[in-house]
Amino acid sequence: MVRVVVTGIGLVSALGNSLKDSWQNLLCLKTGIKLHQPFPKLGKIPLGLINQQPSDLSTLTQMVVYSALQNAELVASLPDCAVVIGSSRSYQASWEKFAQQMYGQDTNAELLNLENWLDTLPLMNAIAVARQIGSCGPVLAPMAACATGIWAISQAAMLIQSGQCQRAIAGAVEAPVTPLTICGFQQMGALAKTGAYPFDLHREGLVLGEGGAVFVLESAESAKQRQINPENIYGEILGFGLTADAFHGIQPESEGKSAIAAIKQCLERSNLTPADIDYIHAHGTATILNDRIESKIIQSLFPPKVAISSTKGSTGHTLGASGALGVAFSLLSLKHKILPPAVGLQQPEFDLNFVTTVRNTEIQKMLCLSFGFGGQNAAIALGSSNSIYCIELI
Repeated sequence: MVRVVVTGIGLVSALGNSLKDSWQNLLCLKTGIKLHQPFPKLGKIPLGLINQQPSDLSTLTQMVVYSALQNAELVASLPDCAVVIGSSRSYQASWEKFAQQMYGQDTNAELLNLENWLDTLPLMNAIAVARQIGSCGPVLAPMAACATGIWAISQAAMLIQSGQCQRAIAGAVEAPVTPLTICGFQQMGALAKTGAYPFDLHREGLVLGEGGAVFVLESAESAKQRQINPENIYGEILGFGLTADAFHGIQPESEGKSAIAAIKQCLERSNLTPADIDYIHAHGTATILNDRIESKIIQSLFPPKVAISSTKGSTGHTLGASGALGVAFSLLSLKHKILPPAVGLQQPEFDLNFVTTVRNTEIQKMLCLSFGFGGQNAAIALGSSNSIYCIELI
């Protein structure tokens, strides 16, 4: 079996413009969520913005891809590198601007350039990354709602394990703060009014955030050939599970049967049991329904000792990118033996081993979970890099 390791990470979020800044601010129990009014016709709401105004998807993607390559000590061109970059909203912001101008609601003519409308198709962000790194390998642009990030990393791992490539750039980026997204979630009653408080008794709903995380995935053999220092390997992709509820457009199945199946798939493919898992980075959206069902799922599968946290109280819910951010924070947890806190959680509603302050502990195996609209369920297992180097790189 080809082993897949992570040798580079790029990340940008409301917590910081880099992986290091976001991680340090998370460990200081900070939040990037603030009250903003990016659109004059809409009121102030809590948002996880990187700057004062909503970001541009292409700019964010270029930033995180460049950071990931730099972190992995790689430079373009990388002609044989696969690209798997997902987004649940993609260029929705551009399409909303097109619509506003076409119907006379926005008179800024510079924004309307229908000659280039093909550049805003959902797959074009992944294509742009291929151009950025000089790749002629496979290019995929997964869209699986809030499960997109883990889907992307899993697909990249499959490309490497199947021998189609030795290296892949994978992850997800989201710039979802648009009038339509805000109004849509408001109509659903899903948006919080003050902040994000995952698993808290007094949680209000989700807070939209923007950002992305991109990873350099390589076969262990590729890492060996590049003579990667073992300290620079973040961890190993042990396995994953991907299912769909086939139940409802937006509402999860109440018993979590398909989500449980995804987690069991992930554990089986990783040759792990529930007792092997030291930590779970939960989806933890801070909505009433998601947190309740997810807690029920975790309680039904795992022993009470497993540590749980969600980082959305710090970053906001970055939708399709949220699983990618979760994997990045989880890999840093493995590397530094520190569990990240669930910022915003003051009074837990559920009887789980929640991490509410920074916790130093020996951890070897962990899961990251994502659940998206349409019943998309994704779980990915991550392992420490220590055994990888001893077995594969000597």
